[in-house]
Amino acid sequence: MGAIRLENVKKTFGNIDVIPGVDLEINDGEFVVFVGPSGCGKSTLLRLIAGLEDVTAGKILINDVDMVNESPAKRGLSMVFQSYALYPHMTVYNNIAFGLKMAGEPKAVIDEKVRNAAGILNLTDYLERRPGALSGGQRQRVAIGRAIVRNPAAFLFDEPLSNLDASLRVNMRLEITGLHQELKTTMIYVTHDQVEAMTMADKIVVLQAGRVEQVGKPMDLYAKPANKFVAGFIGSPKMNFIEGDYARARNCACVGVRPEHLLLSTEQGEIAATVKIAEHLGAETYLHVNADNIGPMTVRATGEVPLSGNDRVWLTPDPERIHRFDASGNAISN
Repeated sequence: MGAIRLENVKKTFGNIDVIPGVDLEINDGEFVVFVGPSGCGKSTLLRLIAGLEDVTAGKILINDVDMVNESPAKRGLSMVFQSYALYPHMTVYNNIAFGLKMAGEPKAVIDEKVRNAAGILNLTDYLERRPGALSGGQRQRVAIGRAIVRNPAAFLFDEPLSNLDASLRVNMRLEITGLHQELKTTMIYVTHDQVEAMTMADKIVVLQAGRVEQVGKPMDLYAKPANKFVAGFIGSPKMNFIEGDYARARNCACVGVRPEHLLLSTEQGEIAATVKIAEHLGAETYLHVNADNIGPMTVRATGEVPLSGNDRVWLTPDPERIHRFDASGNAISN
């Protein structure tokens, strides 16, 4: 069991409210991703759950027991950090086994747990190697293996893929998602990468300045963002925001339309624009345009589009996919 509930959790450094007050429910077995820009408080919130930071106020309940005053070791959680923190002089086997040895587990139990974790993570053939002989992805799997053997109530991941190159990030993303499906253990994952959030999470928690802006399933946040901040953060490329006369004609302060929800034409449409840069990626094309009386916009088109700089185009937003926001940035129901 790994149900976690936060009740008005606050964290203050001096006179600064880093976490002004968070209420959040994480169900047993969920994969929850904390996402937001640098400095939004996502890692601090994770460390509060882990017990690595003291809570200023509020409750952190793990399986209905308030753990605010308990040490990290007594919370039943395992954390995987951005840095692998492996012992370079130890083999993979001993790195994974280290915590169990320190806890005084019997040798037979340690061996069973280590080999089971190694099998899950495809590390069986590397157990006698040292970290220096492993790739970055393999080292990260060793760090995850060290967490698995503790059989925690929940895994906490603090930007675990940020040290890997692009291809390894994709592979490890798939591996961690597969691991969750196999173990069915609660996982909380911190990242600034909204693509990781969208592809991995059962539930996303979007944070800004220590506040929870929205909680929901990935596609719910994509389709129905609660405000302009969430709308601009979730989705790649970012949503286009249009203000001025265009927005006023639609009874709002700002109109949002995603690049993939703009119909592109070289003959006619609602918004005239000039192509500035065309990014041809094969399966899709990104057009960065300057729209007349509006300004810069991005268009995402399927396949190869034979356009280049200075070409004239016309854009028509899908009327079913337009988002409207009021002067405070909150979404207006269509």
